[in-house]
Amino acid sequence: DCIIRCGLRWQVLIFLLYLSHIASGQIRYSIPEEMKKGSLIGNVAQDLGLDLKRLRAGRARIVTGESIQYTELKTDKGILVVSERIDREQLCGDVTPCSFSFEIILENPIELHRVTVEIVDVNDHSPIFKNNHIKFEISESATLGSRFVLESAKDPDVGVNGLQEYVLTQNDNFVLKQHSNPDGSKFAEMILQKPLDREENPHLSLKLIAVDGGNPQRSGTVNIEITVLDANDNAPVFNQSVYRATVMENAPKGTYITTVNASDADSGSNGIVMYYFSNLKENLADIFDIDETTGKISVVGQIDFEKDKKYDIRVEAKDQGGLTDLGKVVIEIVDINDNAPVINIMSFTSPVSEDAAAGTTIAVVNVKDADSERNGQITCSVDTNSFKIKSSLSSYYTLISDVAFDRETTPEYNITITATDSGSPPLSSARTLHLRISDVNDNAPLFHQSSYSAYVTENNSPGMSIFTVSARDYDWNQNARISYLLEDTQISGTPVSTYISINSETGVLHAVRSFDYEQIKQLKLVVKAQDGGSPPLSSNATVKIMIQDQNDNAPQVLYPVQTSSSLVAEMVPRSADVGYLVTKVVAVDVDSGQNSWLSYKLQKATDRALFEVGLQNGEIRTIRQVNDKDAVKQRLTVVVEDNGQPSRSATVNVNVAVADSFPEVLSEFTDFTHDREYNDNLTFYLVLALAVVSFLFITCLVVIISVKIYRWRQSRILYHSNLPVIPYYPPRYADTLGTGTLQHVYNYEVCRTTDSRKSDCQFARPCSQNVLIMDPSSTGTMQRMQNEQNIMDEPDSPLEVISRVPSPPLLSLRGTTENHSLKHIR
Repeated sequence: DCIIRCGLRWQVLIFLLYLSHIASGQIRYSIPEEMKKGSLIGNVAQDLGLDLKRLRAGRARIVTGESIQYTELKTDKGILVVSERIDREQLCGDVTPCSFSFEIILENPIELHRVTVEIVDVNDHSPIFKNNHIKFEISESATLGSRFVLESAKDPDVGVNGLQEYVLTQNDNFVLKQHSNPDGSKFAEMILQKPLDREENPHLSLKLIAVDGGNPQRSGTVNIEITVLDANDNAPVFNQSVYRATVMENAPKGTYITTVNASDADSGSNGIVMYYFSNLKENLADIFDIDETTGKISVVGQIDFEKDKKYDIRVEAKDQGGLTDLGKVVIEIVDINDNAPVINIMSFTSPVSEDAAAGTTIAVVNVKDADSERNGQITCSVDTNSFKIKSSLSSYYTLISDVAFDRETTPEYNITITATDSGSPPLSSARTLHLRISDVNDNAPLFHQSSYSAYVTENNSPGMSIFTVSARDYDWNQNARISYLLEDTQISGTPVSTYISINSETGVLHAVRSFDYEQIKQLKLVVKAQDGGSPPLSSNATVKIMIQDQNDNAPQVLYPVQTSSSLVAEMVPRSADVGYLVTKVVAVDVDSGQNSWLSYKLQKATDRALFEVGLQNGEIRTIRQVNDKDAVKQRLTVVVEDNGQPSRSATVNVNVAVADSFPEVLSEFTDFTHDREYNDNLTFYLVLALAVVSFLFITCLVVIISVKIYRWRQSRILYHSNLPVIPYYPPRYADTLGTGTLQHVYNYEVCRTTDSRKSDCQFARPCSQNVLIMDPSSTGTMQRMQNEQNIMDEPDSPLEVISRVPSPPLLSLRGTTENHSLKHIR
């Protein structure tokens, strides 16, 4: 029958759990305590109707908020297993049923599932008495039915496994009566059923056995020692059966609670009553105290409403004869708002992309308050209008964005979540979340101006820095990394890149070539600033580069035309008056501005008192009356200067004929022609002489190099051959002593006149032409061929000098032997 009832109970429980899961998204499991680590609790994925992929993708995890986590979620299998030893007595104490709850949280999207695990008690504890011995002193005059309260046994187990009954060993005087407290605990009394006789039995020894209902059954024993006293036939009696009192939690030590009172009809010492706490739990002994003589109960420890809301205390009144009475004191604890809310961050996402839409979940928080009723009612708020907080489940809140983000305006937020209870005064706590906003490439680079103007002077050096453009991007990191480019445009049909280049990182514009103002006066180009985002954003700016003129062109004379083949002369009649316009010098300058302003000056003139030149217009006029004494042929040299710094100039010669008739002018014209022909002939001769000298120099250089190469090749042939070494003597040079040797050292003097180009050379011939004169006293002999070859290889050796003497002798050579030393004088 028990098996059938248990089976039906489990089926009903499973059915209720299923309905609860469908309605509220919660599941409940029941397991015995002391299960091994890794033991299966339940299949969470199946019970919640979740896919294993959803568990892994949502990063499913257990959130408890407690220091010890008794369970573990296996996301790969979707099961819940035991991760720590579970001791029901340690976890819940006397509370039954015993359970603990936690949440399983999933992300993307956020899901919360509450799981409750009930711990079923196992009979793993025996009933235990606090003391090994109980002593009573009972008067022999104790009336039948007198009650003697026995010490209670404690069994941490609950339910069937807890303490069930007490058993007293067989005796004639006492029977056992059992009672239950409101909290379910049991205690026993001995009731006197037969009068005691001290003379017959002054001492009685009994055993009290406490038995639980487990399987197998466990028990505990205590010895009862009874001493029979002499007559005391009245027991104390409390004036009321139950005493009630209230006390505020956190009441200071010494706070008065209530006073119990019992009376004894006996007189003398037998009527003195003492008060004691009966079977007081260990934790209560540290909180409450009773005065043994007055029965005054007061606070001696810390009272906490969150631990116990009410205390049931038994008080024993005992007289000197050992008679007792039991009273009950019920102490109710009044809650005060002494616990601030506790904020736990369950989930927090940072950074968040700046393009996240309003309503994006930022965090999930859990808020708990240990107080009760109004003191535990919580209100959550945030300190910024950009976010709001909503209650999602009981004690859970979701922080969501309320506006669109803009990283360039606000790159980060410090969000303070404040939880406040409804107590009086209210208590609050706060947690600050530091939220960073990640960048999105939503800002294009911006130039400070839409167009720029730069100036550069012509004839600049290639590579010169001209101008710098700069743009700013309000994005961050790679999205704000700007590169500068030139748009592919044409300037006069030529790509702009042939004129200007730009540094892609700094935006510095460099000249690719040297500019000429006379060819191009302005460059117009488009600079593009592009960021490093994906996709990249860009903007353009126009840059106008103005070429500034430099005085790099001299004036050019257009009239009179200067030619070498013809002679042009202006005729001035002798009857010309003062101010007569002879001619006008016309010149232009291709420069611009003041660099092209021309001025005319008379540099030379045959008669400076006769003519003048207009400073601005270049007009040549007479400044006095022409007379007969003035020469017919007048030559004027006019200098044309521009106004540049430094200035440039050009010179023009103007021939003027002062005559009244053409034949007179013609005769003077012939003289002009002869002068010009003389100058032309002189120039021709100078050029011809320069060409001849250059030709002779190159010819001599080629001959010398050829001879050197030829002799070097001959010496190498002799050196490598196996033939006997035979001295070589230049032709037409004889050994005057007949010994076949030449002197080792010679003196040479080279004599030339200071003007050898036109004068003839003089020669001294002591013996005969091209013959060396040897000193008879010389005893030197020809060394080996190698030594002689070394002499011949020297650049200025005697043999080489002799061999270079041309057929028409230009040098005078004198050979003498002098202390075997060589002097070479040029």
